[in-house]
Amino acid sequence: QVQLVESGGGLVQPGGSQRLSCAASGSIFSINVMGWYRQAPGKQREVVATITSGGNTNYADSVKGRFTISRDNAKNTVYLQMNSLKPEDTAVYYCTANVLTSRPYSYLEVWGQGTLVTVSP
Repeated sequence: QVQLVESGGGLVQPGGSQRLSCAASGSIFSINVMGWYRQAPGKQREVVATITSGGNTNYADSVKGRFTISRDNAKNTVYLQMNSLKPEDTAVYYCTANVLTSRPYSYLEVWGQGTLVTVSP
């Protein structure tokens, strides 16, 4: 059993900053890719950013230069630093992780429960 618990959502003004955290716990042997997705009202879920265990990152064009993804492998935690926030960044943000569980060894794609970020005056 592996769980992801997100924190850090809330209301922020346009131009402001917010930091999301997501901690993985449970029977974890290793974690490969971790990432953040978001789903705005009435829209499909989309990828925001991903990071490998080696620190390679990828970003959606809409957040490049404003968001930074990072991770602490020792803590099985991924972060999303969001700067220069815009109203169109309003969404439920979900973290995800590709986990290799401890014995019995198996690969799982795990999702967090989501945290709402609202960007509004």
